[in-house]
Amino acid sequence: MIKLNPKHYLCLLKRRAYTTLSYIHNPGTEPLRPLTIGKLLERTAQKYGDRSAIISPSQNQSFTFEEVLQRADRLAAALYGLGLQKGDRVGIWAQNISEWYITHMGVARGGFVLVNINPAYQLQELQSCINAVGVKALVCMSKTRNHDYYSNLTQISPEIATCSPGKLTCAAMPSLSSIIMTGEDSSNQRGTFCFNDVLNLASENAVREISKIQSYIDPDDLGHLQFTSGTTGTPKSPMESHFQIVNNAYFIGKRNELDQKHHVVCLMAPFFHGIGTVITLVSALNHAASLVIPSSGYDPDRALDAIRDEKCTVIIGTPTMYVDLVNRQKSRTESINPEIAVTGGACCSPHLFKEMKEVLNLKKVKSVYGLTEVTAVAFQSLYDDNEHQSTSTVGYVGDHLEVKVIDAEGRIVPRGTPGELCIRGYSTTLGYWKDEEKTKALVGADKWLRTGDQFVIDDNGYGRVVGRLKEMIIRGGENIFPAEIEDYLNTHPSVLETHVVGIPHERLGEEVCACVRIKPNESFTLDEVKSYCKGNIAHFKIPSKLRIVKAFPKTISGKIQKYKLVESICKEIQ
Repeated sequence: MIKLNPKHYLCLLKRRAYTTLSYIHNPGTEPLRPLTIGKLLERTAQKYGDRSAIISPSQNQSFTFEEVLQRADRLAAALYGLGLQKGDRVGIWAQNISEWYITHMGVARGGFVLVNINPAYQLQELQSCINAVGVKALVCMSKTRNHDYYSNLTQISPEIATCSPGKLTCAAMPSLSSIIMTGEDSSNQRGTFCFNDVLNLASENAVREISKIQSYIDPDDLGHLQFTSGTTGTPKSPMESHFQIVNNAYFIGKRNELDQKHHVVCLMAPFFHGIGTVITLVSALNHAASLVIPSSGYDPDRALDAIRDEKCTVIIGTPTMYVDLVNRQKSRTESINPEIAVTGGACCSPHLFKEMKEVLNLKKVKSVYGLTEVTAVAFQSLYDDNEHQSTSTVGYVGDHLEVKVIDAEGRIVPRGTPGELCIRGYSTTLGYWKDEEKTKALVGADKWLRTGDQFVIDDNGYGRVVGRLKEMIIRGGENIFPAEIEDYLNTHPSVLETHVVGIPHERLGEEVCACVRIKPNESFTLDEVKSYCKGNIAHFKIPSKLRIVKAFPKTISGKIQKYKLVESICKEIQ
């Protein structure tokens, strides 16, 4: 019989105690790398210069990594020529086009800060974003079928139509001095630059200087500002450094097996979202994968065309997008052979995963879980996960991260017990832009970030999202905060009080339901709600359901009990 030293026995007991708690530290097997996004592009171009970096079938365009690097340096040099300085913010307000990729790289190479703006945003939302972080130059599309971007800009700032390009002085957006338009009509928009013309503004000497300044851009410099809430009032803008983006994207790509071969990745999600920017674009850049954007806006038929024509091996999108893609493939039965599908942005049901694998002819399906405040991803499927782990969990904690699940008193709960997920590590946001109060509420002095998500860590260390402590609604992968919609609907002359909730929806995950108490002898219909919201808030935030109520359920202290609203609505629709 082996006798244990008392000290060894105590260590064994402690180890057992730790493994029964919902705490994990994953130190990783590879070190973090002190790289900027610009240097990463340079390295990839040096090694895989003639490989396609971005393929845009709808634009009939394709650029190699070397071509992207050349264009990025030209754009960076031109922005300096327009008066921008290192650290200045450059906004991009556009759908998925090749110029988005080149702008992202040009901003990084110049040491500027990329500001991702949702292309669905309307006038007030755009203006709020630009003013919140002081955007100095804006790259945007000229128009799409449903959105005239130039017309919207001139409504905010009539000065655009009478100013010289790069010389904008705008009362409504005082920081903005230059607007760069993309698209066929971009050369005819007064007061703005055409994107392709801007690439030729800088001299060859100025372009060469961009290569020389790369050593002066620090990996810890701010790289991205990504809005995570509605933009009525002061929006939240998490700050992400080059170091965080490059490394989080590297490990995301590795878990998605982009390091195993040359993959061709079909991106169905929008670039402005963390799924598009970090999970896909910079991950592909890390592993020299070719990125395919099937169309500027989401279109399942165009996505299916691209998967077939470009022989895509990896697909990335939200669960809602996969619902549509599966349904179109059932109808079209295209000859496709993708290997891996990655889903994020919302919870994906095991049933949908099964259909994805069978209908899309996949070898593997993978999940990711994260939030912008941790750069992108914190949990993710592993290489050799079984079907249950791939489809019923959000995977295992990412490399170089700590996670714990706590109760209301802040104590770590046992494995298998729900609580609030907290995350600590290199990827935790640098904070909210110029908002110390919200930053302190998010990240404590101990550096633990409180996600607000109800979470379970199973005995094997895999994670599951079981609910949300926040009231945020996730509709088709879009994050929606009810307060913004409530505040706007409360301005309607017939409305006394509004509370917005998310209710289950088979395809979208959740849909937006407005619960409204109206004034006596007044009426309010769903059509009126939609009409009142159109053009004033983004389309995905507009309620698709309406409930007229006489009173709201409240606590003794007067707080609205939204969960009771959801319960009553769900009973009605069963």
